[in-house]
Amino acid sequence: MREMNSMVFSSLALDLEIALSLFFLVWVYAWAKGNLGSPKLAIIFAAIIVYLTVSQHRELIWLGVILFLLATFGKELLEKFFTYEGP
Repeated sequence: MREMNSMVFSSLALDLEIALSLFFLVWVYAWAKGNLGSPKLAIIFAAIIVYLTVSQHRELIWLGVILFLLATFGKELLEKFFTYEGP
């Protein structure tokens, strides 16, 4: 039974990493398209970056998730923590 649970968890984690890597690909493509100007060059750049990231350092996918969450929700959250109310 433990082996089956670990297989299900492993499969779920792999599927989640694939979905996150596709999301990361679209995110890098949108950024590269805006900065590089050429859609063809942007897709090549995004594919190379995502391939190197996913194939060699799979844990960096989770860093991308953390950066996305900080970029999306972090500013408002950090403003609540670091508001200075002087004397």
